[in-house]
Amino acid sequence: MGDAPVTREEAAAVPVAGVYPDELVGELTTTTGERLAVRPIRPSDGAALVEFHRRLSEGSVYRRYFSWHPELSASEVAHLTTLDYVDRLALVVEDGPELVAVGRYDRYPDTDRAEVAFLVTDARQRQGIASALLERLAGAAWRRGIRTFIAETQSDNRDMLRVFSESGYAVARTIDSDVAYVRFDISPEARKPRAR
Repeated sequence: MGDAPVTREEAAAVPVAGVYPDELVGELTTTTGERLAVRPIRPSDGAALVEFHRRLSEGSVYRRYFSWHPELSASEVAHLTTLDYVDRLALVVEDGPELVAVGRYDRYPDTDRAEVAFLVTDARQRQGIASALLERLAGAAWRRGIRTFIAETQSDNRDMLRVFSESGYAVARTIDSDVAYVRFDISPEARKPRAR
């Protein structure tokens, strides 16, 4: 009793490393009702990513990197924009030509777990963007064989912790010193509707 053969449609839906995932291009609606474009990042987004990073406040950068990190180096830009779209995936949110948010996951090698992280410009925080990115990243990761998301954030970063706690996933959280560690299964069946 072997598995049923894979249909042509199922084979076409399996993500392939290095192939740009057009199916992840779309829009999201903020809590203020604004519609913004969302899509996977491309290597050509390097300059826009640098400009996005420059517009962030010191506090936002510190909460993401756990240190003051005023500029991205050329090697960091290459690393952040050149992905295989399977083990490493990033989605950007655009308001016209400007990047206003980035969400990403990076799979731990040879596992079904990935670290997930978000960065949203200060003017766009608390508009549901990180929550929408989490939902999209979890769906994409699940289709790519990832089963668990893990994140680290500062224990006083209430906004980010709220994104996780209101996501509908059963989030386990531990705190060590001033760092909060969260871990959750991204199974679509286990997720309850997101709190609104």
